[in-house]
Amino acid sequence: MGVTDAPQWLSQAFVRSCRSAGATAPQDEVEKVAHDLIDRWSEPARRFHNLRHLTDVLMRVDELAEETHEPDLVRLGAWYHGAVFDAAERTSYAGRGGEDEVASAALAREQLMSLGVPAPSAERVAYLVTALRRHNPDPDDFDCAVLCDADLAVLAAEPQRYKAYLEDVRAEYAHLPVEAFVRARIRILEKLTERARLFVSPLGAAWEEPARQNTAAELHRLRKELKRLDAEAVHRPDGPDA
Repeated sequence: MGVTDAPQWLSQAFVRSCRSAGATAPQDEVEKVAHDLIDRWSEPARRFHNLRHLTDVLMRVDELAEETHEPDLVRLGAWYHGAVFDAAERTSYAGRGGEDEVASAALAREQLMSLGVPAPSAERVAYLVTALRRHNPDPDDFDCAVLCDADLAVLAAEPQRYKAYLEDVRAEYAHLPVEAFVRARIRILEKLTERARLFVSPLGAAWEEPARQNTAAELHRLRKELKRLDAEAVHRPDGPDA
């Protein structure tokens, strides 16, 4: 999927947000950046962090928009939050996954300012993107809270959608051995479930219970799988008791 088969509204949604943020560049230049971002989100290796995820996050931002101070900067943050992505083996899934928030923020700053978006607004978008590194926003920063909640909203998906999400994430990191992926995923889920709240914005709080149910069930399943993998390792010819 790329520009030619992306939803027709998508590139114009980026244009509208850019204009609201103060972009002064000609229409064709703004659309060119929109197409560049769509191509980035359409890279073949992306199985979860793709256009579907981008559109999901944008729609979740719209659901929470009344809580934001600058909704179009939050939307631009959604566009850029995973613009630079690499799921290669050298990237630690447990550490930060394939999303490179620092590089994505730098891209946001560069492209938005090239379109005439005022520097303070471009810097704000870059800040929102980097804030996703920990998904632990300041609750008093409503824009940041909304973007973080929108990005994590998939955790509250209905069961079939959550199952598809897990399959897509595993496919995205198919190069990782099963045990390495399971251990990494467990560490991620443990960090999430230790938080007092997964969602910080008032409206996003409605997603808390289903997200807790999904992540608890997944964590239980993964811990059982890890026990099985450990048991198999013990009995392998090259295992500890060999």
